[in-house]
Amino acid sequence: MAGAAHCSLQAKRLLLDPKFEGYKLSLEPLACYQLGLDAAVAEVKLRDDQYTLDHMRAFGMYNYLHLDSWYQDNVYYVDQFGRVMNVSVTLDTALQKPREVFRLPTDLTAYDNRLCASVHFSSSTWVTLSDGTGRLFLIKSGKRGNTASEKWEIVFNEELGSPFIIAHSVSFVKSDTHSVAVLLLRVEKDELDTKGSGFHITLEWVTIAEISKEGDRRYEIFKRRVLQGKSVPHYAAIEPSGDGLMIVSYKPFKFVQDEDNKLEEENDDAKAANEKKDPLYYWQQSEDDVTITVHIPQDITKDDIKVRFSPDNICVTLKEQPPLMEGKLYSSVDHESCTWIIKDNKSLEISLIKKSEGPRWPELIIGDTRGEFIMDSSQCSEIAESLMHLTSEVMNPNPEKENPPCNAQELEECDAFLEDSASLCRFDGDTLKVTHVINLGSNQYLFSVVVDPREMPCFCLRHDVDALLWQPHSDQPENMWEHIATFNALGYVQASKQDKKFMACAPDYSYAALCECLRRVFIYRQPTPLSTVLYNRKEGRQVGQVAKQLVATLEANDPILGFQATSERLFVLTTKTLFLIKVNPGN
Repeated sequence: MAGAAHCSLQAKRLLLDPKFEGYKLSLEPLACYQLGLDAAVAEVKLRDDQYTLDHMRAFGMYNYLHLDSWYQDNVYYVDQFGRVMNVSVTLDTALQKPREVFRLPTDLTAYDNRLCASVHFSSSTWVTLSDGTGRLFLIKSGKRGNTASEKWEIVFNEELGSPFIIAHSVSFVKSDTHSVAVLLLRVEKDELDTKGSGFHITLEWVTIAEISKEGDRRYEIFKRRVLQGKSVPHYAAIEPSGDGLMIVSYKPFKFVQDEDNKLEEENDDAKAANEKKDPLYYWQQSEDDVTITVHIPQDITKDDIKVRFSPDNICVTLKEQPPLMEGKLYSSVDHESCTWIIKDNKSLEISLIKKSEGPRWPELIIGDTRGEFIMDSSQCSEIAESLMHLTSEVMNPNPEKENPPCNAQELEECDAFLEDSASLCRFDGDTLKVTHVINLGSNQYLFSVVVDPREMPCFCLRHDVDALLWQPHSDQPENMWEHIATFNALGYVQASKQDKKFMACAPDYSYAALCECLRRVFIYRQPTPLSTVLYNRKEGRQVGQVAKQLVATLEANDPILGFQATSERLFVLTTKTLFLIKVNPGN
């Protein structure tokens, strides 16, 4: 990732609540409606050869319920007959039966190695669809959610290799040409991987463009690019303009180059290796001085060397050549006490006397990376001793002391993560290189949600105990990831739900929700003002607002296959039933 800008996520302090006291269990009833399905959902169970954690994450935990963010309370699923079924809700008490909007031309039962069918809504009138056998459909749907104007028409239909699921897609117009970019996810056998799982993950970025040939306008593949990695991405989305791609993953992805690009990349690597030379100078420091050592050619004499000192600058030249070292020092020196000598006719040794004793310099000349700092053993021991209180191999014998050591045994079970660290990378569509990277550290990925369908999907990360929602802005380099909402203590709460399967939140941030594999759904509302007076018993003060937790238990024995949230409702899909939970009253 050389050349990539290393960034960080900046949380907005106004969106954080350090005084949040927790969720209060509410017994208020939740209106729950259920709709029987004509045919079962087209669930595809993992085969014996799909045994890795990546297979489970990509396909075993797949969300079979698809929310159309362009139209309110509009969900879709694919049934076992290959029909794309739609449920559009206007009134909870008068639910219409699921209606067929499209039928896959493929006989799904004829394929043994297929994956689950997947759907993604690229725009308000365009849909991408996969039947799970390796075939991609681009569909012009008209305005969806309205039976009068909705008509799904195939404009592109092509076999694209081994089976895949659609991770994301966008529709855009560039240079008066309409294009749809699609991201296809595969877990493929890796014959070269003898030490790992034996599989790798590929993300294929396919761009389909409208072209005109002899007066006939049709859609064809314009570009295909492939990224490869060793873990299923938590989040992968194409920018609305189609110019870039953002991925959150445990292990990094990189583009698989064609032969020409590979040669070019090898030349770049060789050039970079050639440019990487030995340090121009070495330097050491103590509390009151700095010593610089510069290697000089054998034919250089004392008369050929010129060293100029000033309180804040240094300049070293050899034989009237351009300066060997020149620039502003990190801190001021006593220039009248600075000296230099030639040692063994091989090196120039320069002594700088610090004006302020004590503070260590992180660099010698500001912005100059050609030197190397050498730390002596006493300094290493001193630094190790100063950090000793932060770590310990034994239980803390004195927890009351001023600087207690950190002990992993004091962490709660929900503070442990399966993965060491994930990263967020932004790839440029032209250069195919990483332009921005964020090391997420222990900021565990939780879920993604579409707040504005014209923007990229938001992703939610755990920050300490809270869950913070981030909105990517690909067109704002100075504010590429914006903190837009906080779900207090949700990071801590969700970690205690060991059977959780899906998480979601309302696009208006009014609540977050999670469901277990069977029956139970947990809803966490944002804090709201109280209509009655309530006092904190311990502190004797009045409580102004309360965050409520609600629990719904579904009347179903089938596993939950799909889970989606809108501002008013939660949609929960099982094999034969669609449940609607009314969370917020309509405006």
